[in-house]
This record gives sequence, structure tokens and C-alpha cells, in this order.
Amino acid sequence: MRLQLFRGIAVIEGITTLILFLIAMPLKYLAGNEAIMPLAGWGHGHAFLAYMLFLVPGMWGKGFTAWEWTRTFLASLIPFGTFLNDPMLKRKALSAHA
Repeated sequence: MRLQLFRGIAVIEGITTLILFLIAMPLKYLAGNEAIMPLAGWGHGHAFLAYMLFLVPGMWGKGFTAWEWTRTFLASLIPFGTFLNDPMLKRKALSAHA
């Protein structure tokens, strides 16, 4: 599996986190409108599962250190984490092509 595909999944996971935290949850708790929560929760849940499912095949055999593996796992648990981790993944993807 290509690291580039995993990077795409990571971006989608990050976007769904932002939708959940910045749109769906404020609408639910501040405006009393729960309409978007099921869709946002479903989308984020599936994106998170895809991230976890593709983390190992996306990174395996590409020279990642133990810290980079840990960092990439933790990035999925922290808001904005996948975006902050992406430059490292991009460097690894580019060095693999060099």
C-alpha cells in the first residue's frame, strides 16, 4: 500500500474531526440542533477506523522509527494531530521516491 493513500485517509480523518468538533457539536450543545450529529459521528467513526486499519500497511517497510509510528498513532487521537503529522509523512513519501 502506498504511503500517499494513507496520507489521504489521514487528511479525511482530520477533516471529519473538525466537522464533528467545530460544526456538529456546537450545533448540538449551543443551538440544540442534533440533526447533523448522527451523520458527522458516522463519518468520523468510519474515517477513524480506516485510519487505524491502513496505518500499518501504509507505513510498513518504509523506514519509520518507533517514535514516528507512535506519533502517527497518537495524531489520530488529538484534534489537528493528523494535520500536524502530515509534513513528516510527506517527507517520508518523498524520500521513498528519491
